[in-house]
Amino acid sequence: MPTRSIWSRLALMPALRAAVLVIATAASLTACASRPEGLLVPVEVPAPGATKVDMLVATTRAKDASGADFFTGERGDALSISNIVVSIPPVHVKGNVEWPPRAPADPERYFTTTSIDALSPSAARNWFNTHVSRSRRVLIFVHGFNTPFDASVFRFAQIVNDTDAGMAPVLFSWPSRGSLLDYNYDRESATFSRGELAQVIEAAASSPKVDEVIIMAHSMGSWVAMEALRDIALHRGRVPAKVRDVILASPDLDLDVFRKQVADLGPKRPHFTVFVSANDRALRVSRLIAGRVTRVGAVDLTQESYRTQLKSATGFTVIDLSKIEDGDNLNHSQFATSPEVVRLLGAGLIDDGGLSAGDRHNGGDQLAATAVGTGQVLGSVLSAPIMIIQGGTRN
Repeated sequence: MPTRSIWSRLALMPALRAAVLVIATAASLTACASRPEGLLVPVEVPAPGATKVDMLVATTRAKDASGADFFTGERGDALSISNIVVSIPPVHVKGNVEWPPRAPADPERYFTTTSIDALSPSAARNWFNTHVSRSRRVLIFVHGFNTPFDASVFRFAQIVNDTDAGMAPVLFSWPSRGSLLDYNYDRESATFSRGELAQVIEAAASSPKVDEVIIMAHSMGSWVAMEALRDIALHRGRVPAKVRDVILASPDLDLDVFRKQVADLGPKRPHFTVFVSANDRALRVSRLIAGRVTRVGAVDLTQESYRTQLKSATGFTVIDLSKIEDGDNLNHSQFATSPEVVRLLGAGLIDDGGLSAGDRHNGGDQLAATAVGTGQVLGSVLSAPIMIIQGGTRN
């Protein structure tokens, strides 16, 4: 039997061919927008009027031998911890990361860093003593697939700044090569890092200066977060009581596996808020790669079967962003890139530890972010409806 070319074989697999086309197109766009090295090298003087985000960064990445990018996309031998201060320019637009075209960057126009200091484990524990605000709350963020180290730092700084949550920010950055063609490598790196994330979560929860921990994870980072919480629950008997909320944005999680992970957390689990979109193009490709199993972040809430399941799920809030049109062109990062969703996030999900009944006010504008029933639609200042399905109450 003659050997077929790869393209003739792909012709027999239209779904896979479509996935390859999407990935190749996205890869070409990414290559055109590749960033220079050294963007995290601290600038000496921040811009007048710039704001700063002072964060703790824990990473399982390998250190960059050249020193230009501090950490690579390869896997390190141990957990590294740093204190990084990001300067956000006075011209910043909510939802954007003003990326420098070159290094060193102009702090009046672009995101820059003002300091990066390596910390020992004891110094990292002391960081909570000096950085937790009067709210005594910590936000741990886990980035997603295709994210270089500098992108994880600047994106989290943007989220912290734009939500104005008033929480001590902690970034967990796992080894992603920052390439659309390295999906499987990133997936294995996510699994590789779950134990270290569990250490970070337990360190935050054990600090006497911390009363509450919120975990926010995006895309493939949701796998790291769920596996870390599952590890803790299986070893300790439960997730720490201080871990009150878990926010999963566009989670790249197998729906069946997610149900099992949640069950393994036990009855005393955190409250979950999940951002979904039936129009998430990135998760469509992920679904094809993963054997056509629906991804949690791409469930279609117009289907009655999903709505019925969610209504009976205690301690879950699902927010449907399918009709939001601003943000990224893949509809995969709207939690951070859509000004409307960022506003919702800051006004309710983080600032108050979850959406609550009653109208919210932010800067004098009514958000109308009530979530007291099923299928609640947010209107008022939002240009497109956001549907909320609330299943049961907080444990």
